[in-house]
Amino acid sequence: MVTKSMVLQKGAVLNIRLLIKADGVVIDGNGATLSGLGVAGKPESYQGVGIVSEGFSQVTLKNIKVKGFSVGLSATDGTDWRVEGCDFSDNFTNPLAGWGNGERQGGMILTRITKSKFYTNKANRVWNGIDLQYCNENEFFKNDSSHCSNLCFKMLGSSKNVVTENIFSYGIRIAPDEVHARDSACVLMESGSNSNRFTKNDMRYGGDGLFIRVLNGFVSTGNIFTENDCSYAHNNCVESWSPGNTFIRNKANHGSYGFWLGGSDQTVLMDNEAAFNGMPDENHNAPEPDFGHGGIVLVNGAASHTLIQGNYCHHNVGGGIVLRGDRESRGEKWRIYHCILQGNRLEYNQWGIFVMHGDWIHVANNKYHSNSHEDVYDNVTNHYKADEANYMGKLPRVVMRAPKTAKVGEPVVFDATDSFSPVSDPVYVRWDLGVASFMKSRVTYTFKKPGFYRASVLVHDSVLASLNFRDVLVTAPVTELTDADEDLEKWGYEIEQNNDGKAKVVFENDTTNALIGKNSIKFQPTPYLGANVTVSYPKAKDAHWNASDKTKLTFWIRAENPNPTGFQGAGPVIKLYGEKGSLTFTPAGDKHILKDWAYNEARTTWQRLEIPLSEADSKWKVQKEGNFSLADVRGFSFTFDSWESDPFTVWLDGIAFE
Repeated sequence: MVTKSMVLQKGAVLNIRLLIKADGVVIDGNGATLSGLGVAGKPESYQGVGIVSEGFSQVTLKNIKVKGFSVGLSATDGTDWRVEGCDFSDNFTNPLAGWGNGERQGGMILTRITKSKFYTNKANRVWNGIDLQYCNENEFFKNDSSHCSNLCFKMLGSSKNVVTENIFSYGIRIAPDEVHARDSACVLMESGSNSNRFTKNDMRYGGDGLFIRVLNGFVSTGNIFTENDCSYAHNNCVESWSPGNTFIRNKANHGSYGFWLGGSDQTVLMDNEAAFNGMPDENHNAPEPDFGHGGIVLVNGAASHTLIQGNYCHHNVGGGIVLRGDRESRGEKWRIYHCILQGNRLEYNQWGIFVMHGDWIHVANNKYHSNSHEDVYDNVTNHYKADEANYMGKLPRVVMRAPKTAKVGEPVVFDATDSFSPVSDPVYVRWDLGVASFMKSRVTYTFKKPGFYRASVLVHDSVLASLNFRDVLVTAPVTELTDADEDLEKWGYEIEQNNDGKAKVVFENDTTNALIGKNSIKFQPTPYLGANVTVSYPKAKDAHWNASDKTKLTFWIRAENPNPTGFQGAGPVIKLYGEKGSLTFTPAGDKHILKDWAYNEARTTWQRLEIPLSEADSKWKVQKEGNFSLADVRGFSFTFDSWESDPFTVWLDGIAFE
């Protein structure tokens, strides 16, 4: 037990563990080693934690080696730590493990650690090298957590960290001739890991180099990646399914794919290199129909509002740049939309640019050399091509004014009048609102139906272009079944497996996320027991609503679920209660509306749902029990179920019969 600062015997090998029990302690290992019982090749032999701290801050660790444990360092709930020159190598690892995240084991396992510094440490030959969960505003500089059997650097719900000049290479777990590397990666980010900065890190030779994963709908956005090397990945040098991230001057070479960005709206790629991907004598796993492999690839997931500029894509066995909307429906379900491809160098690829099932693709000022085939534009609408390869103009600037919300029947203004080009006059402006498009700077429009709309604008000088967008939520007036201003106490809940009664659902009036009226209802099961959670209103089931002249139940919903695989099963299950029966609505096709979204942006904003009250349709199954009557509805409930056991958060608004 450590309650004061200490210096260990120089170079000693100690069969002990350190349990930190005070703030402000300094532990100087002096080159000593804490040695556990783990034996290489026997994963079950790695037990315990070498250094443990729970709830303590201003701790300094330096010059100590910890090996042979399940975990080298476990630090929870602390701030202002400094860990420097330590070695957490040769703790738990399992290169033969199958698919799955596994337990949080390996080198440094950090939970809710903030404003701390981790410099020049090592964590090699472990499961996870550096594992962050809800850790914010930390610095990681010149650490080496390479050669991990799962992940060299992992982030879950961790934001505003600065990660610079670290070695995160060889994060890979794979059998001979295996196509996929079991989601092993050099760097994995997920579940709301936002606004981090990665600069000059080595992420080479991984299953993936960098993987921004969104299995649960909880995206990671606002991250900036500059001058990292993610090359030689077994699968994707960079794989992202999250919106709003920026990639500048990175390398994504010699993988199966360079940048794989399906599902990544609002992405910026500038001055990156994507080369030698899909080479037959190198990594060439999981080739796609139509084009094979590629340098920068946006496929198998919707992607909108993307800028691809100044990149050098060469020697790819497939397309230099590939955009493809939904292949099965030939773009009927979704298209790659509102993208700019300009100023790129495209050399020695099979195709310089390959686009299928796209809409509003601006292509300009690219330079081509020795590609095998002409560019492909198959089933592309609103395609603008102005290849002036020697044009030296500066980018136009979009100045946009647009609402975030609107009401049915009330005009709103979308204005880009102040947009300009530094070198050209005039500029050309196009607006698209999803239901109508306009070739002018200022648009006044009245929406006729409630729902989600993409308001997109592009400004160009006849060659170079810039874009912007606004997600617009359009509401219609309704008579809500709940009054969030007054009725919070009327909400009830039931939690499966809550045998001791300690779990509860916390309800809150949320004024910051409201569409109808002043508040939405926000709730979270705490703790979450990994089973069904049902919220109901009113809990006394004494409402007496008459919906006999109504045809549908409507509401707005959004959620955040940090559990890596998100909600499970068909859901949410919605039930209306009467005096002598009930009416239950379940999404058809085993879909969950908080995992199978109507549009990509529903991962980060509201979606509006309509459920028919009379009979099932293609989206909802309806089951009637007892003598239920719409003339006397006593209440309703929503039931949610998630994988794993972290608390999730759901918002509801505008619940009404229409």
